[in-house]
Parts: sequence; C-alpha cells; structure tokens
Amino acid sequence: MTRVLVIADTHLPKRARDLPAEVWEQVDEADVVVHAGDWVDLATLDRLEERATRVVGVVGNNDGPDLRARLPEVATVELGGVRFAVVHETGGRQGREQRCEAAYPEADVLLFGHSHIPWDTTTPRGLRLLNPGSPTDRRRQPHCTYLTLTAHDAALSDVRLHRLAPRVQ
Repeated sequence: MTRVLVIADTHLPKRARDLPAEVWEQVDEADVVVHAGDWVDLATLDRLEERATRVVGVVGNNDGPDLRARLPEVATVELGGVRFAVVHETGGRQGREQRCEAAYPEADVLLFGHSHIPWDTTTPRGLRLLNPGSPTDRRRQPHCTYLTLTAHDAALSDVRLHRLAPRVQ
C-alpha cells in the first residue's frame, strides 16, 4: 500500500512564504510526494527531497532553468501497481479527456496542475485525471487544496481532496 500526497502550483515564495503546516504534515506521512509543476523556487524542491521519503516531480510553465535542469516535463511512475503519468499542463478544459487519453495511453492515472482548480474525471478508456489545485493559491475557487490517495493492488482508494483553512493575512 502506497500513500501519495499530490500537490501542484506551489509558486513559492511568490504566492506564499511556505507550504501550509498541514501540507508539511502530509509530506511526513506520505510514502511518495508528487508535485505537478510550478514550484517556482528551487528551495522548495530541495526541502521536499530532504523531508519526503520519495519525490516525483515535473516542471511547470513558471519554472526556471534551475528546476528544468533537475526535473522532466513528464514523469511516469508505478506505485502500488497503478501506472501514473505526471505533467503540468493538459490544455483547455474542452476536450481534455480525449487529448489526455491519446497522449498517455499507458497510464492509469494522470496527475496534472496549471489551473489551480481541482479536477477529477475518468475518460471512456478509464484514465483517471486528477488535479490537486494549489495549496498556496486560490484561482476562481474558495479554498487552497491538495490531494491524498492510496495506490494498492493496481487500484486507487481513499482519493481525497483536502481544503485548507484560509490563511490569516
């Protein structure tokens, strides 16, 4: 059984000074932390790699050369018998399922970011598309968010979107 924390669009330190304490607690509990791009700050990658058991990450459109030197645009990993693909951007909402189904035929689950808006759909072939939103920046939504899930025996369970309490300014 593999416990996975999924985050994206952290935009540190531009959108927040740090990840929320609740997210750091999840980092400590997870077997794998997946980050779907737009880290912005190399220090965030370094801190996650120091603290997490395992980190799987990709670059986003706001990530500079230092992050691009260390991270791919697309990552693939098998966890608990589930084949994951990770990418930052999937294009517009219209036609997303069809595009992703064609682009990632070997994946069971596609984890992505970019919009800062949570997403959970399944394509006709059965590809599950999950976007965790952002733990540090709300975009057209009331809460900052992240995902946790469990991969075990080639299936997902306990897929949960967590809504963070608003930050005190």
